[in-house]
Amino acid sequence: MSPQASASVPVLQSARLTLRGHGVEDFPAMMTMWADPEVTRFIGGRPSSREEVWARLLRYAGHWSLLGYGYWAILETATGRFAGEAGFADFRRDIEPSLDGVPEAGWVLAPWAQGHGFGTEAMREVLAWGERHFGTARSICLINPANLRSIRMAERCGYRPSAHLAYKGERTTLFRRDAPG
Repeated sequence: MSPQASASVPVLQSARLTLRGHGVEDFPAMMTMWADPEVTRFIGGRPSSREEVWARLLRYAGHWSLLGYGYWAILETATGRFAGEAGFADFRRDIEPSLDGVPEAGWVLAPWAQGHGFGTEAMREVLAWGERHFGTARSICLINPANLRSIRMAERCGYRPSAHLAYKGERTTLFRRDAPG
């Protein structure tokens, strides 16, 4: 675990990855990832500002502190290189149908980490933790319908399309996972 990462965030390990709580030292790598137009193309549609990335980092810490779950920083174990983020959140989205009470899964990978199976590997660890923590396999995620890579990964993890919605004026697909994938 990083020296500044929250001690309340469990560390997860897979064959190639370490998932741990975010720390302030992750901010530069997060900035690089969230400023990349290819990363944000399907997540908000534009690169994030320094201020937005900082708010995201604080939101991650807040989830763990207040709710007992949140997002992990994904590191390639062999190198320690920041590969992305994955976890569960309660964003209190203003959306119909309401997502309240159902863990919302999410993930994002740095460009260098895409196409190596890291997303699926990380999410399988996250989902297994979620089943233990929440006592159910049920979770949801929202994916831009044009983000085919993310849709394929979600399906490999057991998510299935549930509804087509609009969120902040954009089309999105609600995926649902009710049983282990």
